[in-house]
This record gives sequence, structure tokens and C-alpha cells, in this order.
Amino acid sequence: MLDHVVGSEPHLVLDVACGPGAVIKALAKRTSARIVGLDLSEKMLRQGETNVKASGLTPRVSLVLGRGEQLPFADATFDALTFTYLLRYVEDPQATMAELARVVKPGGAIASLEFAVPAAKGWHVAWWFYTRAVLPVAGYVTGGKGWWTVGRFLGPSISTHYRSYPLHWTINAWEHAGIDHVEHQSMSLGGGLVMWGYRSS
Repeated sequence: MLDHVVGSEPHLVLDVACGPGAVIKALAKRTSARIVGLDLSEKMLRQGETNVKASGLTPRVSLVLGRGEQLPFADATFDALTFTYLLRYVEDPQATMAELARVVKPGGAIASLEFAVPAAKGWHVAWWFYTRAVLPVAGYVTGGKGWWTVGRFLGPSISTHYRSYPLHWTINAWEHAGIDHVEHQSMSLGGGLVMWGYRSS
């Protein structure tokens, strides 16, 4: 995902659904840009602040509480934008894509990483078993009841999202939001999806 952002040498990048700051730290290692991270969860932002401070990135990073569906920034503010695991959690993915594109300057890169459902039948069956059986148990063993709950939620959540919003729909949503040259790449045998494009001029 980051390859499609750092190549444009951005000066100011927005990372939406930044969580504890993993993408922010990776961006900071590969570019000299200033980075704004936005997340809906105060708990995630607090963890992000801790991680940013521990990495010595505080002068370059700002963290903001907010929603991807209603960004608190003016039009064409950012040179580039990234988002991770966002579209499954919003009511209107099409409107959210338009809002994300709104704050990016013309020609700026937009890139995302999402979970996906493998298309190949064999891998789909293996993925289904892993997400419904292995993941919840592994979560319980490593993190207790809370991670068991997370593990049980993840697989059905991904399946439900892609039944309503399959890949071709998502590509169209990006294009209708004013993003040109939309491309995508499957990862992890189809269990992950990287998508990228550029804000139309």
C-alpha cells in the first residue's frame, strides 16, 4: 500500500482509521512528510500517541479524533491519503469514499488495505475454516474472551461486507468519488486487498 503513496513524495499525508499508528510509523520511515492520523476511537488514539512518542515521531505526527465519513478538514488539504480496514465499519461506503477524496489535492495518491474474501474455491474454503474456527480459538488462547469475541466477529463481518459490496462495486465507488487510475492487488492468497488511485485533476 505504502509504495503507491511514498513515490509521490508527499509533504502532508492523512491516515484514516489510524488505530495505534502502525501505518503512521511505516509512512514516517519511508517519507519525510508530516502525517495526520484520524480515528474514531479515543482508546486507539491514546495507544497511538504512546507509540508515536516512543518512536520519536511527535514533531511530525498529529492525531485527531474523528470519523472517516465526516472529516474535519478543508477540501484539497492533503497531498496523499491512506486508510486501513475502514469500509466495513461505515454505513455508506460510497459517501465515505467521496469524503476521503474530497480532502486530497488533485493528483494526490489514495491507497487502502482491506481484508478480502478469496475468490478461488479451495482458498475460500480454507479461509472460511480459518476465520470461523482457528481465529476465534487462537484469539482466546492468546488474549482471552475479548479476543475470542473479536475472532468470531471478523470472518462473518468480512463475508457480509463483500456480499453487499463486491470488488467491482468498490472499484466503481472509487471512480465515482473522483479517483482516477484505480488499481488493485490481492494479497495473502486473496485474504487481503490493496487498492490505489489518484485524485482526479
